[in-house]
Amino acid sequence: MTWNFKAVAGPFPGALGGVVWDGKQLLFSLIDEMTIKQYDPVSGNVSDFRRHTGRVNGITLESSSGIVSACQEGGRRVIQYLPDGSATVTATRFMGAIHNHPNDLVVDSQSRLWFSDPHNGVQAFGPQVFPPLEHASVMRLERDDRRAWVIRRVTFDTVAPRAVLLSRDEQTLYVSEGTTGSLQPRELRAYAVKPDGTVDRPRVLHTFGKDDQGAHRGIEGLCEDADGNILACGGWRQSGSGPLIYVFSPAGHIIETHPLPFDAPVRLAFGDAQLDSLYVTGGDGQLHVARHLHRRGHHSD
Repeated sequence: MTWNFKAVAGPFPGALGGVVWDGKQLLFSLIDEMTIKQYDPVSGNVSDFRRHTGRVNGITLESSSGIVSACQEGGRRVIQYLPDGSATVTATRFMGAIHNHPNDLVVDSQSRLWFSDPHNGVQAFGPQVFPPLEHASVMRLERDDRRAWVIRRVTFDTVAPRAVLLSRDEQTLYVSEGTTGSLQPRELRAYAVKPDGTVDRPRVLHTFGKDDQGAHRGIEGLCEDADGNILACGGWRQSGSGPLIYVFSPAGHIIETHPLPFDAPVRLAFGDAQLDSLYVTGGDGQLHVARHLHRRGHHSD
């Protein structure tokens, strides 16, 4: 079955970033424009959800509280937008040092925030007096006994983590590792999550190679369907098979792929009333959607 994508918002200046369905509207971030937009699929209207966001990339929603959490690359911090219109900052220090540039994140059933924290060539705002961490890891924000935010390090083997995803049962952490242009492998990894919140050594589900045109881009965005399969967007026109949606089984088998009519996809999420539409943000500055698919997302518990 062919998935037919069409642009429903944009083009905006620069690549888009994170995307999440809030139950009624689709939120997506404009990184360079420092804005989070909201798209209403019923009316087709696009409006501002938040402005002056400081280069927000990945976003996630905790459905029980209505809190939208966001990776603010420009501020090297994870921030939260509360339903009353205010915003608050989580912890920014790990072992006394400011962490790197959060890129993507997911919230679990305990309201903990798991985020990728790679290095970024784009400098954060303000004086450059806080050096990056020596490592680039998946980190987790959680509350301590005094309800203060603290940061835990989750992965110790990553060099350039990008997209992150927790399985619905929260037993597996999926991570896309590696960036194009680096010597490190570009992989989709699966980490078993232990009861104490630490993770086992990863299983490599897929490795991206290179060809005469160069290294393959790998994965930028991840989400899960109602059957527990992993949907990933990645690739580009410079090398490999081009921009694609991949559907992986939890074991890492490629079930199907779907070509995209735009280059360098960034993030993806199911949306609309039946969660049978797939929204993808693109490097072309547009929000794209394919509707009435044979796959659908799952409702948060």
